[in-house]
Formats: sequence, structure tokens, C-alpha cells
Amino acid sequence: MARHDENYKVALIVPVYNEEETIASFVETVELKLASVIDHIEIVFVDDGSRDRSVEIIEGLMEQNSRIALIKLSRNFGKEAAMTAAIDLCDADALVPIDVDLQDPPELVLEFIRIWREENVDTVYGRRIDRSSDSGTKRVSSGGFYYVFNKLSGRVKIPENVGDFRLIDSRIIETVRSLNESNRFMKGLYAWPGFTSRNVDYVRPERSAGTTKWNYWKLWNFALDGIVSFSSLPLRVWSYIGGCVGALGLVYMIYIMVSTMIRGVNVPGYASLMCVVLFLGSIQLISIGVLGEYLGRVSEEVKRRPVYVVSTVKGGLSNRLIEGCRRTGSGIYFNEHKSDTAAATAAATAAAATAASTEVADAAAGAAAADSKTAAEAQTRDDSHGDVSSCDD
Repeated sequence: MARHDENYKVALIVPVYNEEETIASFVETVELKLASVIDHIEIVFVDDGSRDRSVEIIEGLMEQNSRIALIKLSRNFGKEAAMTAAIDLCDADALVPIDVDLQDPPELVLEFIRIWREENVDTVYGRRIDRSSDSGTKRVSSGGFYYVFNKLSGRVKIPENVGDFRLIDSRIIETVRSLNESNRFMKGLYAWPGFTSRNVDYVRPERSAGTTKWNYWKLWNFALDGIVSFSSLPLRVWSYIGGCVGALGLVYMIYIMVSTMIRGVNVPGYASLMCVVLFLGSIQLISIGVLGEYLGRVSEEVKRRPVYVVSTVKGGLSNRLIEGCRRTGSGIYFNEHKSDTAAATAAATAAAATAASTEVADAAAGAAAADSKTAAEAQTRDDSHGDVSSCDD
């Protein structure tokens, strides 16, 4: 297996959205505490439509550090879409989604890798044992979400106090790539394939700089996406509620009929009538709202729009991808950047066309062979990613 190969590679997936204050310190910390210990690390930044200097800073760091790559989305698609793009395009033996704000300690990845390689564990996730850096409201709401999700989701369970920070093996990566749904709840998708897993406890520190891009409204919608994506119980429960309310209504109707036959017609009752009407009306509106949540997501799924659109790929990752426009199982990427190998081949071919010596011609032939090998390797790698095709197909 690749995990036991001495030339294994682990890619850090780093989604960024207006994080100009944290990028440089993140790279410095990774180099100091992780990359200096093992030389199998690649840093893949995924820019999710940042409007600040995030991309400019990343490109500047790429000139100094060859292990850095950039996937730039065409607009803001959301963190789940950004991670999906990285999973589809990266070719590492294991991936580690990690936040750029250093609340996920990069040095912990060393322990992830040790467990992954030595104990053959497919998913190694970081579990927060101390969330004192979070507000009380966030801790309570987060705990409530994990409880509700695991009660409703049936067979798919997500560990409590665990975010996206984890190492996932290539077997899980390939499985997640095959899941082409538009509504992406990555914590659930990581758990869905199963396989072996183990936690590593850590204390979650405060952000190194900047401010969080998540507010309570976004967190609420994120929680709804997770529950609706992995459970149909909210739909089913309204059948039970309807049955209970119908039974109560039948009992009350019998009571009214018997009371009327015994005591006669009693005109007063406006208040109780309004209470019943308002109560049943609210129940109906809530049930319609639940139906709307599911129907809205069904509408998104049947449209089959790409989850993401990658406008640019830069760095070593670009050299390993086929040029031009390509479709993956979940999105579209444009790779216009020519690799150094391709550029050298073009130069050699041009020289061979104008040179008369056999030596120059042989060099051009060798360069063309190298280019064919590079293209063949890139095609093989794209084929291994499943459903990858040209945008013209």
C-alpha cells in the first residue's frame, strides 16, 4: 500500500477566504514544525473567491517554496466546495484538511501520519478536548448539533467535537470522489465510507490572526444541510405528528358531539376555536417548511450544476494535471499553466526544426519522448480520479 512506500506524499488541504493575515504565519509554522521533520508534505491552498490579497500572498510564497500549490476557484462557492475541489484534483496518498488560522496545530499531523502508517488506520481525526477558546453559545450549539445529527442520521455517525481536521487515506479519497451530490456536508461524507478510524485529542487554541468568516446564521444553515443530507426522519416525523393530531381531533370531535346532544348548543367558544385554528395552522406551516427544505435540495441535485469551477491551478499540482478545461465527477477545472517540461520540449522542438545537425535532432526527439511520457503520466493520474473528461465531451 502507498502508506508503506518510502516515497509517500501527504497533502495539506487549506481552504482560504480573505485570510491575508494568517497565510504567511501558517506556512512558516508548517515549515518549522512539520515539513522540517518529514519531507513528504505538499501544501495545497484553495482560494474560495477571496477579495483581499490572499492570492497575491500565496503566489509570492510559491516563488520561495516549491511545495506550495494553489487552486483558485472562479468565485466564492463555500468551504465544502473548496475542499471537494482539492480532493478531486490532488494526487497524494493521504489528505489532511486543515484551517489556515492555526487552530488546527500542524505538528499534530506528525502523529496522524504515524498512526496511518504504523497502525494501518484509514482515518485519523483530531478531537477537541478543550474548546474554551470558543464562546459558550457556540459550544452549546455545537454539542446540540452533534447529538441531534447522530440521533437522526441512522447508520452514519460523526464523532463529537471533531471538525474537518483529519488525515484520510486514499481509499476514502477515492470513495468520496465517487459521491457526486451537490449538497456537500463533508464531515458526513468522510464518515460515510466507513473503514477504520481513530482519534487524537488536542486542545484547540485561539485564532492566530484575523476573524472567523462563520456567523450563527451560516452555522445554522450548515447544520440544516448536514441533517437534511443524511436523514429523512424530519419528513417521516410529520406523518406521526399528523396522526397524533388527527387522533386528538377525532376525540375532541366525539366530545363535542356528545356534549351537544346532552347539553344542547353552546354558542361561546370563540377563544378555544381560535386556539385550535392557530395551532393547527402553525403545525401545517412548519411541516410545509420541512418539505421545502428537502424539495429545495432535490431541485439543486436534479440540475446537476458543478459543485465548483476552478479558474486557475498553479504550482507543482498544475504540472501533474492535463492542460485545458476538464470535468471531474463534481466540478470543472481550467489548467492553463504550462509545465516546465512542456516548455522545454517546445523549445527543443523549435531548435530541432531550424538546426541541421543530427545531435540537435536527437535531443529534440528525446525531449518529445519526455513530453509524451509526462502527458501519459498525467492522463493515467486523471483516469485514476474516476470521471474526468474534457469540457468538449
